[in-house]
Amino acid sequence: MKIDFVITELFAGGAERCLAELASGMHEQGDQVRVFSIGSLPTGKKAGLVDKILESGIEITSADANNVLAFWKARRRLIDWLSVSTPDVCQSFLFHANCLTAMALRAIGKTKNAGLPDDTESVVPLSPMPCFVGGLRVAERNRMRCFLERRAVSRMDSLVCVSGAVARFAQSHLGCSLERTRVIPNGVDVPRFSVATPASWPSVMSWDADSDVVLFVGRFHPQKGIELLQSQIDTIAPIGSRRKLLLIGDGPLRSGLQRWADLVGPERCQLLPWQSDIGAFLRAARLLVLPSHYEGMPNVILEAMAAGRPVVCSLVEGSDELLSHAKEHQSFPAGDSNEMMRRIDALLDNPELAERLGEANQARVRADFSIPSMIESYRSHYKSLMPRCQPLQGSL
Repeated sequence: MKIDFVITELFAGGAERCLAELASGMHEQGDQVRVFSIGSLPTGKKAGLVDKILESGIEITSADANNVLAFWKARRRLIDWLSVSTPDVCQSFLFHANCLTAMALRAIGKTKNAGLPDDTESVVPLSPMPCFVGGLRVAERNRMRCFLERRAVSRMDSLVCVSGAVARFAQSHLGCSLERTRVIPNGVDVPRFSVATPASWPSVMSWDADSDVVLFVGRFHPQKGIELLQSQIDTIAPIGSRRKLLLIGDGPLRSGLQRWADLVGPERCQLLPWQSDIGAFLRAARLLVLPSHYEGMPNVILEAMAAGRPVVCSLVEGSDELLSHAKEHQSFPAGDSNEMMRRIDALLDNPELAERLGEANQARVRADFSIPSMIESYRSHYKSLMPRCQPLQGSL
């Protein structure tokens, strides 16, 4: 198969890592793969996914469109890129890529089949168009976003959703029929996290080696519910205790969070910038906490489970499916900081329970969320679509 992948950007994230694994895996199986990034490619320490794709021998093209003003330039660049060699499947990831790909393919279809009269009885095939498969990662109920993505979804042959909850959102809010909706969860590289060497707290944070660290990893954005951690800091990390809170990430809330952490004190709470490899931190922490207000299927939860760690996360899209084997001790109603704190306390106060849950989490991802199974699910889905995406017949 010839597959083109289109994504908003290639900075490390759940969707971006999924694309990198999928592109590399399909290329290894003999498929012809190309990748298009709307935004500029990351460099330096943040270029890990770009390096992985390039090292697999896959071409990456970037529109270098990093703001709204560059959107139309990106559209023209994507049209030109797709027109060079028509793929069997064009798969987009994330909101901006879904919308831009829908616009580009519509423009290509109009150009290829422009001028075909409809007043004769002769029948000839229209110019070939790829199967258009969208990718939905989160259930974000923003009215304008839903309006725009609904239009894009109407032009898709299929929409791949990362969880059943996201699929239901697509059907109810984006008008995607059940027949066009397919659920394929993210995969995770379990060995990468299960054998990672735990971080040394004295070396990296100047904390005692026996510190009980509660870890948050994610974008510093209102979506992630970090205010719940702030409201419970006196219980999460009381003054003079072994308990600590470590926040790893970047985003629009960073400066405010840093000021807050400085007031709390570095002996209780610290921030670290985005890390290219969080395996060491996951392995050293007592648990991962993720109090998001909405998600799709949080990749960091998969990674914590692969590292053999218990988690405490809000019961939002995807998390209930990930934790179906042990939901009671590891999830809480979204926005409820008191219930969140009860779960954290139970795990910090009971190391045996935390260890059992960590082992169960690791067994769960080994069995149900491997990268090879994710790749095979996408390949099988693409193959099933191709007969339906053959060129339509038109009048000439």
